[in-house]
Amino acid sequence: MELNEEQFQRYARHLILDEVGEEGQIRLLSSRVLVIGAGGLGSPLLLYLAAAGVGTIGITDADRVDLTNLQRQIVHVTNRVGALKVDSARETLAAINPGVRVEAHPLRLGPENAGALIRGYDIVVDGSDNFETRYLLTDLCYRLAKPLVAAALSPFEGQISTFRPYLGPGHPCYRCLFREPPPPDLVPRCETAGILGAVAGVLGTLQAVEVLKELLQLGDSLDGTLLLYDALRARFHAIRIAKDAECPTCSQQV
Repeated sequence: MELNEEQFQRYARHLILDEVGEEGQIRLLSSRVLVIGAGGLGSPLLLYLAAAGVGTIGITDADRVDLTNLQRQIVHVTNRVGALKVDSARETLAAINPGVRVEAHPLRLGPENAGALIRGYDIVVDGSDNFETRYLLTDLCYRLAKPLVAAALSPFEGQISTFRPYLGPGHPCYRCLFREPPPPDLVPRCETAGILGAVAGVLGTLQAVEVLKELLQLGDSLDGTLLLYDALRARFHAIRIAKDAECPTCSQQV
C-alpha cells in the first residue's frame, strides 16, 4: 500500500512524527477497529479514529439519537434526532474523512452475535454503558485474543484501561479488577444520575489515544493499569492492576 497525494496532505502532521511516519500511517489505514456504542464515549473516540485515518471503523449500537443525547454525544446533530446512532455517526465520519470505511452494526451485542462480530476486527473499544456488555466483551476478547480498551463514566469522574490478558502473566482482564458487577442500585445510569458532558469527551479522547498507541505500538500501554480521572479536582491517578489467580475468565494464564 502506498499513500496518495491527498493522504500525504491529510495526514501530514502524522507523517512528520518519527514515531508514526509513512509506515505507521499505512498501518492505521490497514487497521480495523470495532467501537461498542456511539454515545458519550464513542462520539469523541469515533471522531478521532476517523480523523487519524483508521481504515475501517465498525460501530455497534442499537439505539436512536435522542435530544437528551446531544449534550455529550457530539458525533450526532440536532436534525438527526430519531435516526439510528450508527447511521448518524457514519454520516459524521464520512464528512470528516471520506477515505475511511465505516461499518454500521445496528444491533445490541449478545452472546449470540458478539463473537462473530469481534473476530473481524483488530481491536475492540468498549464505550457501552452496562455491565452485561462489559463482561461479555471481557470474556470474548480474552478468548479471541483481541485487545480491549475500556472506559466508564460517572457524573464527574471516569476510568480507562487496556486489557490484554491473553498475553499471560502480568496481563489482567477486567474481571481481575471487578470480579462481579455491582448491584444495579449502586451504579445509577446516566439518565438518573446525570453527567457533565465534557467528562465523556475526556475519557473518549483518551480511549482514542490508547487505541492509536496499540495500533502503532507506541509508548506505554495501559495494560495492567487503571487510570482514574477526577474532573472536579482536575486530577489523574493511576492504579496498578494485579492478575487474579482465581479469575474465572483468565486464571489459566496466571
